[in-house]
Amino acid sequence: MSAVAVTKDIFHRRGLGINQLPPAKDKLLPLNEEAEIQRATQVNKNFGQVSPGLVQNTTDLLFRDLWLRSALAPRDRSLVTVSSLIASGQVAQITYHLNRAMDNGLTQTQASEVLTHIAFYSGWPNAFSALPVVKEVFEKRQN
Repeated sequence: MSAVAVTKDIFHRRGLGINQLPPAKDKLLPLNEEAEIQRATQVNKNFGQVSPGLVQNTTDLLFRDLWLRSALAPRDRSLVTVSSLIASGQVAQITYHLNRAMDNGLTQTQASEVLTHIAFYSGWPNAFSALPVVKEVFEKRQN
């Protein structure tokens, strides 16, 4: 939310209007029903009794809306997500999202380059904390 004011100023200086932005509600990309059922079932099994509201919002708002918006390709949306997780030190979420990114077309070479690049912007500790998780994902995908 803190970026909204900065973005507003930049848009104003560049003469960008609301009519030039992608619609918030656009035609959604197709849903991979099988993968989504598997994801939702696993999350519900693990956490449905702890926070049913969070589990439901994860399905409805995150995976059945945000992830299906057509303004970003799934690979690019995954790249943003993995980068954000690494930058914020959220290593527990990297395994799932890096696998999803690679399923969406991100290569091992590109994922490796993300770590190198992000170290300069979010710090060596965050990049190095992600290394063991990324290494494990790479190793498991090669089997």
